Amino acid sequence: MNSSLKVEIRPVTPPDVPAIAALAREIWQATYPGIITQEQIDFMLEQRYGHERLYDDLEDLHKWLDQAFHGERRVGFAFSEIYKDEFKLDKLYIHPDVQRQGVGGQLIAHVAERAKKQGYPCVILQVNKRNVNAINSYKKYGFAVRAATVDDIGHGYVMDDFVMEKKL
Repeated sequence: MNSSLKVEIRPVTPPDVPAIAALAREIWQATYPGIITQEQIDFMLEQRYGHERLYDDLEDLHKWLDQAFHGERRVGFAFSEIYKDEFKLDKLYIHPDVQRQGVGGQLIAHVAERAKKQGYPCVILQVNKRNVNAINSYKKYGFAVRAATVDDIGHGYVMDDFVMEKKL
């Protein structure tokens, strides 16, 4: 799509937690069936977006939770963190009906600017090897594949990912 949707990026606050968890579920249900099982989707949503986990993330000084609004509508979010001495874009999710309209790019730019201000030479992320749409989108925004990983996340599930990096 050639039009860019202008968004306002705001920090996630405790009252936003239920809405972020609900948005995560909506986006995951539109994205991951066919890539991972419904059981793994449910497991990972609870592990990453349970309300207590999100409240804990908000308290962590090495994590930043940002959300994008188009008008009053929350259309996406990005979580970033210091991870093993690197600046990691840990989560980036955009509502399916506004994907490919520049929302992800604006969130990536916001996170990259934060990383740069803190003196990091690059931003890294992990993406499922079968999530071709996301991989292509990240490449468009300057990320390149650095490594392939398979991480055991418990309960018999693995994350079969690429690690990608964007030099700043």
